[in-house]
Amino acid sequence: MIRNFLFHRVNPERDALWDPMDVKLFEKCIKHIANHYETTQIENLINIDSKNEKIATISFDDGYADNLIYAAPILQKYNCKASFYVVTDCIEKNIPTWTHELKHRFMYTKQQSINLDFNFFPEKFRTKKLNNEAQRLEYVKKLKPVLLDVSYEQKTKVLEEVRRAFYDVSLPEIMMSWADLGQLLASGHQIGSHSVSHVMLGTTTNEDLIREELELSALKIFEKLGVRPKTIAYPVGVFNETVKKIAKQVGYEYGLAVNQTLYDPAKQDSFEIPRIELYNEPWLKTRLRINNSLEVMKNSLRYHQVYNFFKK
Repeated sequence: MIRNFLFHRVNPERDALWDPMDVKLFEKCIKHIANHYETTQIENLINIDSKNEKIATISFDDGYADNLIYAAPILQKYNCKASFYVVTDCIEKNIPTWTHELKHRFMYTKQQSINLDFNFFPEKFRTKKLNNEAQRLEYVKKLKPVLLDVSYEQKTKVLEEVRRAFYDVSLPEIMMSWADLGQLLASGHQIGSHSVSHVMLGTTTNEDLIREELELSALKIFEKLGVRPKTIAYPVGVFNETVKKIAKQVGYEYGLAVNQTLYDPAKQDSFEIPRIELYNEPWLKTRLRINNSLEVMKNSLRYHQVYNFFKK
């Protein structure tokens, strides 16, 4: 069983909407992982003995600049090689992913209302007066889960309206460059794909779009870095059988999900490899995630809840 650990941002600055992992906590994580597990890269799993329960991998999604500034030196300190899965448009244009952009616009706009009058949206989200930052943050925290459940086409309409309404917000330049990624590659890290534009691939039936997101991102990475990525990390962990089929067709060898559980290569599909995402949380909770104890406890609680329900 293999533990695949997923990180996003690592930064000493706090964020009210999506808090990066603090640098000190990140070092605690890497030190613990390096001391208790044999670290490798996801791209090397084909050569790993699946019976070895002390294997771990480290990966990062999106391509944030703080991965190079803060995370890479700590990885080097503990002799850990990681895999970085990047959204190629975000690298090319130095723009954040739409998930980051959405929250950023709500946080920094001076506008006081939003009109998302779409029939696929719950009524309470359609027209809102947002008189201050606290109201905007409360609203967008509830909005994001709704967007994860609609189609790609519907999500695109919502995002376009948010951009139109909150036109007064400039996007932060917080992504790595191709030169940065080349530096990581030269240090022994892997570079893989996280799509072209962070499309939640499993939310669209447009196979041409899925193919473009998978194929063009791989081609761009090859063009800029000279390596053909073996791995696609599905944006937001959303995929289906069509996405897996096209990923295989365009040449990927691995597909990565986010399922907060361990991976057994002998039993599980290499195109839906689970990863355990780690957050900016107290060390005790983080350590429980690393050990997989938190999920075991959650599953045990669910089991007892179901058992007691049917026992009544």
